[in-house]
Amino acid sequence: MSDFNDFNNPQVAALPRHLKQFIVNQHYEHYTPIDHAVWRYVMRQNYSYLKDVAYYPYIPGLQKAGLTIEKIPDLQEMNDALGKIGWGAVTVDGFIPPAAFMEYQAYRVLVIAADIRQLKHIEYTPAPDIIHESAGHAPIIADKDYHDYLSYFGSIGAKAMFSAQDFELYETIRALSILKEMPDADPAEIKKADELVAFRQENMGEPSEMALLSRLHWWTVEYGLIGNLENPKIYGAGLLSSIGESSTCMQPDIKKLWYNIYAVNYSYDITKAQPQLFVTETFQNLIDVLEQFADTMAFRVGGSFGLQKAIESKNTCTAVYSSGLQVSGTITDFIKTTGDQPSFIKTTGPTTLSFNNKLLKGHGKDYHKDGFSSPVGKIKGIVTPIEDMTADELTVHGLETGNTAMLHFDSGITLSGIVKHILTQDGKNILITFADCTVKDKKGELLFDPSWGVYDMAVGEKIVSVFCGAADKDAYEEIVYKSATNTHHVQYDQRTIELHQLYQQVRDRRHKGGDYGFLGNVWQMLQKNHHDDWLCALEILEILDHEEVEPELAAEIRPFLENKATNERGLKKLISDGFYLIKHPVEQKLVV
Repeated sequence: MSDFNDFNNPQVAALPRHLKQFIVNQHYEHYTPIDHAVWRYVMRQNYSYLKDVAYYPYIPGLQKAGLTIEKIPDLQEMNDALGKIGWGAVTVDGFIPPAAFMEYQAYRVLVIAADIRQLKHIEYTPAPDIIHESAGHAPIIADKDYHDYLSYFGSIGAKAMFSAQDFELYETIRALSILKEMPDADPAEIKKADELVAFRQENMGEPSEMALLSRLHWWTVEYGLIGNLENPKIYGAGLLSSIGESSTCMQPDIKKLWYNIYAVNYSYDITKAQPQLFVTETFQNLIDVLEQFADTMAFRVGGSFGLQKAIESKNTCTAVYSSGLQVSGTITDFIKTTGDQPSFIKTTGPTTLSFNNKLLKGHGKDYHKDGFSSPVGKIKGIVTPIEDMTADELTVHGLETGNTAMLHFDSGITLSGIVKHILTQDGKNILITFADCTVKDKKGELLFDPSWGVYDMAVGEKIVSVFCGAADKDAYEEIVYKSATNTHHVQYDQRTIELHQLYQQVRDRRHKGGDYGFLGNVWQMLQKNHHDDWLCALEILEILDHEEVEPELAAEIRPFLENKATNERGLKKLISDGFYLIKHPVEQKLVV
């Protein structure tokens, strides 16, 4: 992003290039008066209900996250507030790939969808929106134990193996969520997209690490409860931002289960209400369960297990040698010997070599454009691993610049060639470059021929870690994962623009006072041209009631809304909840 705005926030400023590609400008001026009214309605309902059932930091957390009830948050204001607790926020275009989402968390940056749900989806939307992301995720960030869990989860999730099926499912869910938020979407198209999501969910094969981690994320970060099974409190953002599900989730027909590692066995459907929820006693328990799962992942297990996961993934992955050398590319093969340690690894296509997640000079994708291969393991009869040898020890074993060396690995692999260069980093020998080099396996089959050029041999007795993605992502330019499906942006007709103006006039009266009789004109226009609207009428009634003015006008509006609540099933709860809030207003200190 050439016009990248870091909001003067150190967390946002520290984001690497491959994550900045997903950031879009908020375009605050694009939010309509109806958008602000939707935000205000949801936030007032949330406050009214959640003050009793949300985990304790939620309400003060609103202020600590730079949020108010009255208007959609501005990213600069959020970053000013979040910066004080070591976090930041950026806006993105809808769903982003799970691996990128996780990595943002690791950098302690909240990812917030720039769009806001339509009025017709005010209770719940399958699409990520600014209500879910900021009113759901941001307030709980103020709790240190929780935000430590969130960033730690991100650092582990960023290394998770994901499959082609994971990415297909992500694209399908993204497409469905965009379609459902389109005002004129064809019901047949939505049905088709719903069916495709269901089909992909049912045909994922064995779930990848990312799929399993996404379940843990869903049952904690999105839909988590904390406390005890009988009377838990809400901390999950999906519940905190849904005025529908935050109340229904507490009903007895929604099973409450203790949160432990077995939650990984429960898949979820993003388009439906959850049949069960998980309760944790403490946030520390979330970290304990995450640790338990992380111990089974390829980035911690390494070896043949990790390499096999990388091959199945078919994505760019990184194998880490015990010397610290990182080989990033599409891992396509390895030779396994006794135990779980490989004796030879092979990538196909562009490959990079890195150390400490930084590209080694001269070892980028262009240099290793056709792949990379190298032995792994011990040298026969030598106790000290090559990676730990001093310069003198290297010389004793023939590994000296200009010298012809012969290496016999325990696995039976042999290498002979003239030493051109030995690369050392942080006291470890990590790479030896040979000229006129021949590498053969234990059967004498050729693994490298001198006519193929110089040979870079990775140094290391073991593959200690294998993870998805490149070690130096910016050098590898992992931009291939960005979705080609863009969110839909509405073009407003003249009638809708007029409705926006009516909402704005009500908003101006609430903020600035003035001639409340003028609201009668707004009501007349609503009756004449926008008879299907209910929220603007409810806002007028709220002002009239609180200011104790225009009783005749109020007496016209109330029966209109009561009639709507009776005859339109989808509006019954929304309008009755609105009436409740007129009589039980939100504390003023949270409004401005």
